Amino acid sequence: MSDEIIKKLGPLAALAGTWEGDKGIDVSRIHSKETETKYRERIIFEPLGPVTNGPQVLYGLRYSMTAWRLGEDDGFHEELGYWLWDAGNKQVLRCFMVPRGVLINAGGDAEADSKNFHLSAEVGSETYGILSNKYLDESYKTEKYTLDVIVHDDGKFSYKETTHLWIPVNKSIFFHTDENTLKKV
Repeated sequence: MSDEIIKKLGPLAALAGTWEGDKGIDVSRIHSKETETKYRERIIFEPLGPVTNGPQVLYGLRYSMTAWRLGEDDGFHEELGYWLWDAGNKQVLRCFMVPRGVLINAGGDAEADSKNFHLSAEVGSETYGILSNKYLDESYKTEKYTLDVIVHDDGKFSYKETTHLWIPVNKSIFFHTDENTLKKV
């Protein structure tokens, strides 16, 4: 891990490394019924940068995440992507995909020394947006995504994310939530 890169990660610097947590709570729909699932997860954040887009310079974390229901060996959720710090625009970005065929590019304002930040994305946005495969777009359309992160001083971080799913058959929005507190290992 390059110390020079870590110094340029702004509010993401504390996240570099491997994290685990077993206090996760997932509220989702399984077989058309709201279901609460307790889970454990492992996230690996690997520093990267600089990434240059002309005058824009980004530093970030390449990440992978896997979640398992408590007591089970097979993962039920995975993600791959990047968490990025744009110091010039004071923006944190999270670009990721899940193997269900959903891509999310979320972002929000932050200061270099922020210990908490809020990111969001909305379907149709040309900057912080959401793309889904055809089936999900027609049956469980992700319309909005929000993420709140808190970096604690005791070697932990916590998050709560909410995915707003439009379900045409019910003509309603379902708020799929995930939250956990993780510890650096």
